[in-house]
Amino acid sequence: MAMSDIKEEIQRRKEEHVGFVLKKEVQNRSLSPGFEDIQFGYSALPEIDFYRVDIKTRMFGKDLSAPLMIDAMTGGYPKAKRINRDLAEAAEETGIAFAVGSQRAMIEEPILADTYKVRDVAPNIPILGNIGAVNLKERGMAFRVEGALKAIDADALQIHLNPLQEIIQPEGDRNFEGCLAAIERARDLIDVPIVIKEVGSGITGEIARRLEKAGARMINVSGAGGTSWGRIESLRHKREGHGLSDVGIPTAVSLIDVSGSVKLPIIASGGVRSGVDAAKSIMLGASYAAAAFPFLAAWDAGTAGNVIATWKEELQAVAFLTGSRNLKELAKNNVLITGRTRENLRAMQERGKWTRR
Repeated sequence: MAMSDIKEEIQRRKEEHVGFVLKKEVQNRSLSPGFEDIQFGYSALPEIDFYRVDIKTRMFGKDLSAPLMIDAMTGGYPKAKRINRDLAEAAEETGIAFAVGSQRAMIEEPILADTYKVRDVAPNIPILGNIGAVNLKERGMAFRVEGALKAIDADALQIHLNPLQEIIQPEGDRNFEGCLAAIERARDLIDVPIVIKEVGSGITGEIARRLEKAGARMINVSGAGGTSWGRIESLRHKREGHGLSDVGIPTAVSLIDVSGSVKLPIIASGGVRSGVDAAKSIMLGASYAAAAFPFLAAWDAGTAGNVIATWKEELQAVAFLTGSRNLKELAKNNVLITGRTRENLRAMQERGKWTRR
């Protein structure tokens, strides 16, 4: 395939991805993120003032009004410019973080950089760039990524792991050999902190420890239970019955496993659908919670700012209802873990599944 054809194919694929997310049923059908299994202790006498509950925090040296982020979703084709700029502006107005989609398209075709540039509408919030770990293996890619990050004035780089998505794509890159070494090289060559994220199938504690050693400064677990990239790719290629569409580690299980395995800040994502889910994530060990689909859907409906405000109020309400004056106190709350999440965690502990200690 000629280079021009490859560039056109990348742009077409990115546009199709957003179209499928908005128009098709691409949420995980087999796995729940597990937040329904997480019960927090309700306090009938919190003895605090709701309006003084402090949910502010910081990320990469910048203030946030709440530990929330609009996670990576798009870039690299004309419509993506409007989506990214509108959502980044909403994030700036509400004081939360924002991440762009994979920047491979702008690296291959610099004219597309404009679809990722949002700093002028979001001057004060953390902005995270994005590249696939499998793309980092290409010769000279770390230097090209560094240039792409500077072009959008990014505060950090999210390196995404997406083997399930790649294996279902007929055009996918199925050689992940050398990805860890590529991450280590990027750590030494790229001048911003590195965040490692999955794209909806989760990360185990064992993998998180390897990533921490390789130089990750933050882990975004992006567990199973929300948008399924396996399902998106199956629909794109008319392979809806693909048996791998919903493979992954539920978000709550992944979060608990990772938070008990590394000392890094953790972003909880993958089926986070409310401020209540975000609050539960904090209680399970996350420092931040993120989502993409709910905010893309809200952008499509013209309600992104309202949705963010609702999530913030819900998170603050959970803190209030547990007698927590701030995020530090919220994180110390005990939770009751029930249902399938409890069964999965028990199986891991009793039979040594996933994590080897």
